[in-house]
Amino acid sequence: MQGSEIKKQQNRDEFLTTLETLAPEVPDEFLNFLDDSDFFRAPASTKYHEAYEGGLLQHSLNVYKRLAQLNYQYLLGFPDNTVAKVALFHDVCKANFYKREMRNKKLEDGRWVRTEVWAVDDQFPIGHGEKSVTILLQHGVPLTEEEILAIRWHMLGFDICAGTYAGGLALSSAMNKSTLVTALHIADLMSVWM
Repeated sequence: MQGSEIKKQQNRDEFLTTLETLAPEVPDEFLNFLDDSDFFRAPASTKYHEAYEGGLLQHSLNVYKRLAQLNYQYLLGFPDNTVAKVALFHDVCKANFYKREMRNKKLEDGRWVRTEVWAVDDQFPIGHGEKSVTILLQHGVPLTEEEILAIRWHMLGFDICAGTYAGGLALSSAMNKSTLVTALHIADLMSVWM
């Protein structure tokens, strides 16, 4: 096994062990969905953070580590299973979301070359955070209201819906109901430092 394949397997093992230990209520049906999807192989983005095969899994683990750190360091009091579920599943909407395609890319010397890149191929276009919540609920993952709000709004003001009147009111209300909304967003931002 090559180094990158070993790292992907280690990340998968860490992900599953974390869930088994901290969130045993997550049903096998959902874990089967993850296995059947490209969740463990997908990138986290097309060209920004963790834009490589296995990047989504790495990003999810990084967010979990940051949120667990924030929870402990600032005595936020979130249950371990909540921390695990919202961090590890906040971007499940990116499973089966990317595909590889060929595009022309201009090099620094002015030449154009045909390059394989990641591109978005959204088969279920209902939004970002709301898509993650929908997928989780469809596959029987038990979520509290607080967990739903945190996953739905983990992008905070970067979610285009927050720029509308109704969306802004909903985000503000979610943030007032639970500090987990903001904590997950901060952990998501901090994860790129790992």
